[in-house]
Amino acid sequence: MNADEQAVATLLARYQDALNGSDTAAVMDMYAPDGVFMPQHSPSSVGLAAVEQAYEAVFSAITLTVEFAVAEVRQIAPDWVLARTNSAGSVKIHATGEEGPEANQELFLLQKVDGAWKIARYCFSTTNPPRA
Repeated sequence: MNADEQAVATLLARYQDALNGSDTAAVMDMYAPDGVFMPQHSPSSVGLAAVEQAYEAVFSAITLTVEFAVAEVRQIAPDWVLARTNSAGSVKIHATGEEGPEANQELFLLQKVDGAWKIARYCFSTTNPPRA
């Protein structure tokens, strides 16, 4: 990994920690000003206000305990990096108290903004089998 790719890998570890801490402020610090969050089964959240609202909704509904495994980090241009991860762990649903396995594959497009790497686009989909 080159220095930029390593910096992105470090950001992904911070993102994992922010998710596990249900820390919207920490997540938002990692997003680009025009960031887009594309969660499975939901419309895209475009721009910081919409992204923040989406994470607040996620964190009010669930608590995640996940670990990210970085599958690849590739610099595709001087100010752009593509990263692919897999995450696994557990999720607790606040409304029911139910806990279960959580597993996703994630795709990040990161942009260097004012010298710092930021999440420009992020999407994920589950890798858990469908419920019976």
